[in-house]
Amino acid sequence: MMNEIKPLLTLTDAAANRVKNLMNDANSEVIGLRIGIKTAGCSGMKYNVEYATEIKPFEEKIVSKDIVICIDPAAIMFLIGSEMDYKEEKFSSGFDFSNPNEIARCGCGESFTVAE
Repeated sequence: MMNEIKPLLTLTDAAANRVKNLMNDANSEVIGLRIGIKTAGCSGMKYNVEYATEIKPFEEKIVSKDIVICIDPAAIMFLIGSEMDYKEEKFSSGFDFSNPNEIARCGCGESFTVAE
């Protein structure tokens, strides 16, 4: 029996639509998104999402729902199998990650921890 290979990262329809809207409003040099992880918050790590204007050396380039996503090489092992969604609620909106590698999130949901 073969193990199924998990995609590195996928986007929901809501996330893809929001990214397309953001890219339409950005300057013409934007080719997609760059996603990484940085040290922050009380649980240790935080997702970092920004515009990508180029693919940097050693980045993993994936395409989900016609969106180019550049993954920081230091973040790859923390993101495998994740899904990026976009949620709009009464008092907040933003990208939300469903990450099978997370073992805990801080109370405010700002940062997360993964299994070592």
